[in-house]
Amino acid sequence: MQATLRTRRITDLHWLSFLLTRRRDQRINVAAETAAESSTKHEPFFAFWMKAWSRRVAIAKALAGIREELAASKRRTEMNRLQVPTLSPRESLIHQGATRSEVEAALLVVDHFPRAAVVLSVFEGVAVPDCAVLLDASPELVKRALNIGLFELTRNLATAKAWQPEPAHRSARHTEIQYA
Repeated sequence: MQATLRTRRITDLHWLSFLLTRRRDQRINVAAETAAESSTKHEPFFAFWMKAWSRRVAIAKALAGIREELAASKRRTEMNRLQVPTLSPRESLIHQGATRSEVEAALLVVDHFPRAAVVLSVFEGVAVPDCAVLLDASPELVKRALNIGLFELTRNLATAKAWQPEPAHRSARHTEIQYA
């Protein structure tokens, strides 16, 4: 049981760092394995703390490893003047039956900064002000990146699943007549 939990934690940390970086980095692997191993040797409270700490270490190492790519992506996000609809994580297709591999494929083609905003905020539950600190950006830019990232992720998943949203301008009456 302990070995299974340890393996699962290590796998989760590897996937987290891969989603952030698009790389399989051995330094992150060693840190993840060490943190996961040490978290199983302690009392429950300390184990919980170690688990949370190991995630933060993996995130910090992953972001440090892509510092230049992240800065360039941040500049592209700042310059992006396209109007992107605001989506909440609930409106995205993440929760509509997408598999882990589908989410991964759809997310890895999103630019670094918006992808990091989505991974940190949606997957890790990090608040926007904390994301701003981690990503060295203003909270407004992180929100913009999050919107761009969620939009692109949703579009990529929709394309992969051949899903077509119903146009928003349709009325309920029109829909009833069409399907009656």
